[in-house]
Amino acid sequence: MYSPQKKDFVSLTVREQHNRGYTNGKHRRQSCWRKWKQLSRLQRSLILFLLAFLFICGILSYSSLTEQWRGISDRSLKEDWDEVDNRGLRPIPPGLIPKLSAGVGVQDVQPDVMPELQKPSIPLLPKPPAMRKPPSKRGPPALQKRMNVSDWQLKDGEEGLIKTDEDGAKEAKTVISWRGAMIEAEQGTELQSTIQGKDATVVDAEEAADLKTGTLKPVDRVEAVQEAFRHAWKGYKAFAWGHDELKPLSKTHGEWFGLGLTLIDALDTMWILGLKDEFAEARKWVETELSFSKNVDVNLFESTIRILGGLLSTYHLSGDTLFLDKAKDIGFRLMPAFKTPSKIPYSDVNIGKGTAHPPRWTTDSTVAEVTSIQLEFRELSRLTQDPQYQNAVEEVTKQVHRLEGKRDGLVPMFINTNSGKFTRRGAFTLGARADSYYEYLLKQWLQGGKKETELLEDYIQAIEGVKKNLLKQTSTSKLTFVGELSNGRLNPKMDHLVCFLPGTLALGAHNGLPADHMELAIQLIETCHQMYVQMETGLSPEIAHFNLQNHNGRDIDVKPADRHNLLRPETVESLFYMYRFTKDSKYRDWGWEILQSFNKHTRVPSGGYTSIGNVRDPLNPAPRDKMESFFLSETLKYLFLLFSDDTELISLDKYVFNTEAHPLPIWPSAS
Repeated sequence: MYSPQKKDFVSLTVREQHNRGYTNGKHRRQSCWRKWKQLSRLQRSLILFLLAFLFICGILSYSSLTEQWRGISDRSLKEDWDEVDNRGLRPIPPGLIPKLSAGVGVQDVQPDVMPELQKPSIPLLPKPPAMRKPPSKRGPPALQKRMNVSDWQLKDGEEGLIKTDEDGAKEAKTVISWRGAMIEAEQGTELQSTIQGKDATVVDAEEAADLKTGTLKPVDRVEAVQEAFRHAWKGYKAFAWGHDELKPLSKTHGEWFGLGLTLIDALDTMWILGLKDEFAEARKWVETELSFSKNVDVNLFESTIRILGGLLSTYHLSGDTLFLDKAKDIGFRLMPAFKTPSKIPYSDVNIGKGTAHPPRWTTDSTVAEVTSIQLEFRELSRLTQDPQYQNAVEEVTKQVHRLEGKRDGLVPMFINTNSGKFTRRGAFTLGARADSYYEYLLKQWLQGGKKETELLEDYIQAIEGVKKNLLKQTSTSKLTFVGELSNGRLNPKMDHLVCFLPGTLALGAHNGLPADHMELAIQLIETCHQMYVQMETGLSPEIAHFNLQNHNGRDIDVKPADRHNLLRPETVESLFYMYRFTKDSKYRDWGWEILQSFNKHTRVPSGGYTSIGNVRDPLNPAPRDKMESFFLSETLKYLFLLFSDDTELISLDKYVFNTEAHPLPIWPSAS
């Protein structure tokens, strides 16, 4: 039942409670004010400062969140606009307002928006295939599906541009994460080999049509190599300056000899690529920091081909006597290696103490190491007019020429520094420990003006020995490869190092050697190319095993321990020679594909490229955190020369490359 007294009581209670609350609140405010006044001036200032700081942080956080919300909104709008685009309309997406200039059309527009775009100044390398496209044909069918772009892990905050094609399938340029190691996303698309008359163009289907109408600029492959070098140099300069090698993932350096190997090895590459600023800062380091007065053991072979060869080459290209003076210094310090009972040099030299010794575990040296230092020491004698250097290395050449234990011109892998004789006979290979012996036979003959007939005879006999003992074909595709011989039994194993051979054969044929040398070069370079394209990453393993029997329709098998790629140059080296002598553009195309694969799977965002541990896994190629100096000295140099139209740039009739890609002049007749 309704009661007026109850209503009045309730109303009164509410008013009393309100008044009591008001009074208490007023007292609390007065109490807080008294407490505030009781604080010292310093305490009040600190509190006000903290409040102001929190306010500013809040404003900044709000701005960041606003940008994220705007990005989400833009992507949502982009999807809506794609639906409009599928109906034949092509509006400009949000945030991509074209810049207009007088008398010029639309510029700087996103490539998938308008065909009148301008390509970026630095060419992009390949983007992942669209989801609707068939899987890559690279690798066995069981693994092709793993190339799917949706399997890639995105780096937080760097998802990249999501690009929608006509069927709504999305393509992503992403940053790939492998166990915490961040590698840059691929930066372009597959080569459109159907477009003639241009080196290459990074295009998709629509852009290819635009290119035919002249609205797109073809990718400059030469500039792409220059950009790759600058990116590698950026990492070296930032994290390993003056040290031997860059570790790009950990952003630190590794030491071998402590002599700035990467910097010296890359000097002539910078000169050839026209990178004047980079060359100038490297020269300054050589002038002010490089000293060979160090109590350090160096490997005779490696320091000769990288340091002595690099300094001599840079002197010839630049004419700067600073590099010749440094070459004289290191050359003299390496001479104690030849003070052995047999005059076959020790493998290690202490350039500070002037002493030399073999490895701790053996008195042997490898045949490749003692027979692949001749080009450099011979040239040092010619420049200094001091015969000691040439006499020392030519004594080694003469002894190896006379030695017993060869098989049809093929040499074993080891030679003893005490006896001067081959050891561990019965094993013959053109891979590690023997490879550059064969290369330097031909190149010494060329360097000396084709006068030293013993060198030529040994080279021709060795090639005949390769044909007779090591050359085989796979069962499936008839790929020609160079195996290894062990106690009379062929092992169908071929190192990537052997891929120097096609280029060397072509160089010999160019200089009048039998025509079948070029025929063999053509067959072998195809095999080396297949060592790349049959791998899921598009990069060759360190060692390949070839199938002489039909095994699941595959030509090449790779053992788990052999799946690494060290950014090696041998295949692109041979591609350079093959293109110079045949002008067949397919060799350029193959080199371009290799460069794209390097950029896709080995490029590190902060600078540099890393060797990888598994060429068969594009999702986790297992980066090894090391950039070898020969990537800058050889791999990128040969790619640049392959793509350059200037055949007089390091003419092969005027220069001969050492085994680290340092060009040395062919001697004038008077020499």
